[in-house]
Amino acid sequence: MSAAAPDLAAGRWSIDPAHSEVTFTIRHLMTTVRGSFPDFEGEIRIAADPLESSARARIAMASIDTRNAERDAHVRSAEILDVGRYPSMTFDGTNVERATIGRRARHPRYHLDGELTIRDVTRPVRLLVEFHGVGSDPWGGTRAGFTATGTLSRSDFGIEFNVPLQGDKVMLGDTIALQLEIQAVLDAPAGA
Repeated sequence: MSAAAPDLAAGRWSIDPAHSEVTFTIRHLMTTVRGSFPDFEGEIRIAADPLESSARARIAMASIDTRNAERDAHVRSAEILDVGRYPSMTFDGTNVERATIGRRARHPRYHLDGELTIRDVTRPVRLLVEFHGVGSDPWGGTRAGFTATGTLSRSDFGIEFNVPLQGDKVMLGDTIALQLEIQAVLDAPAGA
C-alpha cells in the first residue's frame, strides 16, 4: 500500500462526518430501498506499514433515515433494530490486504477485514476499500478519501423480521449492501 499510496501519512485520521456518508440498500418487494445513518464517528490508524493499519467506527442506530418516517420508526423498534436496547453498531477493522480484484481500477483497492457488532451480535465483515488520494483542505488540514463497499446478511445478526408473501416470497431481502464514502482528516501524524 505504501508504494501505491505514498502520500498517506502514518498516524491517526478522524472521519469527518460532515463530508462522509454511511449508506445501505436492501430489497423491498420488487425494488431497492436506500437509507443512511447520518450520526456516526470513527478513526483510521495508518501504520508505518499501511497493511498493518486499522479502523474503528460507531454508528448511532436511531439515526437511520430511509426518507419515510413511518418505516424508520418501525426499523428502530424492538421488532428490528431495537435501538432502545442497542443504540450503536460498531466496526473494528484490523486486517488490511491488497485486493486482487479491480487491478485496472483508477485507484488502489484493498480489503479491510473486521468485526461488525449489531444488537450485541458480532460477525466478521469484509469491505472492499478504494483509496482516492490525499490533499490539503482550505483550513490547513490534510485529508484522505476512501470508498468502502461490502455486504452483510441481516439474519446473521438476529434481524429476522419479514412478511411472507404469495408463494415462497418475502417482503424484505436478507442481504444488505453497504457503501461508505469517507473523508478523513489527519489529527496526529505518527511520532507527533
